[in-house]
Amino acid sequence: MSTKLYKALFFAIGVVTLVYMMYVMGFAAIWLNITKTGIWFLPVVGSWLVIYVLNALAFHAVIQEPQLPETNLPFGQVLRITIAGYAINYITPFVALGGEPYRIMELKPALGVRKASSSVILYSLMHMFSHIIFWLVSIVLIVAFLPLTDLMLWGCGILLTVGLALGYWFIRVYKKGFTVSTVRLLQKLPLVGKKARALAQDKAETLLEIDHQIRILYADRKPRFYASLLLEFVGRVVGCLEIYFIARALNLNMSVVESLIVSSGSSLFANLIFFFPMQLGTREGGLALALRWIGFPAASGVFMGVIMRIREFVWILIGLALLRVARPKPVPQPAELITNE
Repeated sequence: MSTKLYKALFFAIGVVTLVYMMYVMGFAAIWLNITKTGIWFLPVVGSWLVIYVLNALAFHAVIQEPQLPETNLPFGQVLRITIAGYAINYITPFVALGGEPYRIMELKPALGVRKASSSVILYSLMHMFSHIIFWLVSIVLIVAFLPLTDLMLWGCGILLTVGLALGYWFIRVYKKGFTVSTVRLLQKLPLVGKKARALAQDKAETLLEIDHQIRILYADRKPRFYASLLLEFVGRVVGCLEIYFIARALNLNMSVVESLIVSSGSSLFANLIFFFPMQLGTREGGLALALRWIGFPAASGVFMGVIMRIREFVWILIGLALLRVARPKPVPQPAELITNE
């Protein structure tokens, strides 16, 4: 599928989905909740500009290699691709990965398909890895600041063990690669096995090159690896301010640490049920449980979820607008760098 067709398709899907979601929620209800939030709605929306800038800086750190001038993309271009990609992910059910093919298509003219694919995969892994670290830090804060029953302590211990195991798996991926082993695993599965075998045969060289790029980031570009991971983690922490701002609008006496615990707890619940577009219903449930856990009214979680969904509407609209922005013409590259097959 061409980039223009892909962008047109997701622009149309995005507009229809956005209008439908707003219709279901009710335009009057949206405005009522915005007015109820008052002036705090501006920092709620604005905090995500900070988050997207941090995400784009992390993405840029993954892409850029000093010895390859063509990877020194303008930051504005990377920011546009980042925001638009997340807008697509918001409206994509089943793991929300629709934005990744878009990012590859946008980067391919300047970087070539191998570098574009490896950069997007590396950034997606970094984004997930930072989430694991964020959960681990949150578990430590929960144990340190909240009164816990024996059952809660056991639960935190299990989550900590799972989080450490996932962190170890991510480090192995960065050391040994990801794509070749994943395709080999897919070959053993029914339904997709035949297509996976064909992909392994047709794209063997490309898959090996992508894994090579993944290993290089951790082995030879450690400063950029840690810079990208730190930027993503800081973005997670900044995301907690959204809950803090909404709590202020509700006159809840919530600390920043408590907002971090609510954010991590609700995101953990939402990610356990990951196949709903925009996490429909799961986020509100997670927020209600997390708020009740730390002593706040569970009903406030519903209002928080609504405001966060309205904030998503705003950024989906911005992302869809950025989908319509034309790409700059690619800089001519050596033939061997632009491999489209």
